[in-house]
Amino acid sequence: MYAVVKTGGKQYKVAIGEKLKVEQIAADIDAQIVLEEVLMVVDGEAVSVGTPLVAGATIKATVVAHGRGEKVRIFKMRRRKHYQKRQGHRQNFTEIRIDAIVK
Repeated sequence: MYAVVKTGGKQYKVAIGEKLKVEQIAADIDAQIVLEEVLMVVDGEAVSVGTPLVAGATIKATVVAHGRGEKVRIFKMRRRKHYQKRQGHRQNFTEIRIDAIVK
């Protein structure tokens, strides 16, 4: 059984017991959260596709950790113009563990 859920502007394929890193969620560590934007649920041969969301479907998850991702380096340059600009960015994330998929 798996589902496709939308959180933080991105879509993720999730299964029970799986850990994944999503955009930062304002919740404490070991807190239970509910993801309600479920786009699709697959249970064996039964496939439920929402228009756009599956009615009554939710994902229950536990917050495992918060952190920051790898540094992304931005380098801009204009040739022959003596222009160089360096910048870095680290995106915050929340690691969650999927506990249940409720149809």
